[in-house]
Amino acid sequence: MKNIAQSLTDLRHEIAACAREHGRDATAVSLLAVSKKQPVAAIRAALDAGQTDFGENYLQEALDKMTALADSHACWHFIGPLQSNKTRAVAEHFDWVHTLDRDKVARRLSEQRPADRPPLNVCIQVNISAEASKSGVDPARLPELAATISSLPGLRLRGLMALPAPTVDFEAQRRPFRQLRETFEQLRAGGLELDTLSLGTSADFAAAIAEGSTLVRLGTAVFGARPG
Repeated sequence: MKNIAQSLTDLRHEIAACAREHGRDATAVSLLAVSKKQPVAAIRAALDAGQTDFGENYLQEALDKMTALADSHACWHFIGPLQSNKTRAVAEHFDWVHTLDRDKVARRLSEQRPADRPPLNVCIQVNISAEASKSGVDPARLPELAATISSLPGLRLRGLMALPAPTVDFEAQRRPFRQLRETFEQLRAGGLELDTLSLGTSADFAAAIAEGSTLVRLGTAVFGARPG
């Protein structure tokens, strides 16, 4: 197994340095460890190294991990496509959802959030690169969806998420992130109390931080290649 503790230490230093390089507070960016397809032992190693936030794409896999790690202080983020028939389990067990892009799903999550738990933290996924194969709301429909979600009692709208089309060019990576940050700022100026830009993966998190990301979603950079 990769030395996960060392990877996390190195990544935290790199994230902080990148933030400072672009004139941002070194503590302004959090790390979400994407643990999909990783074994429970790897997540425990990350927990032992001080990591608390974990991102999962597959519902049943995540629920099994939650059961195995019930004694931990993990904070669970759902970051996969969310279908209507999965909303109840997500509403009941997760702390965050990053992939909300339809009002129907938002209403179901709000209605199904247990009354004894705080509102579910959510980000709206925006299809910033207009890719037919990608989930996410069209930017033109974002203000309407944001207004709807912000009115639902079982949800707390925290911000926006995107997964742009991949490219290795740093400046090309920055452009869609910049576009989403500007949209984020427009929504805030309109009165929405947003605080989260979920942008950047292991392949492009430096560009995301340069453009204002507050949370980078890192999988292989933390855990190494996924098993199988």
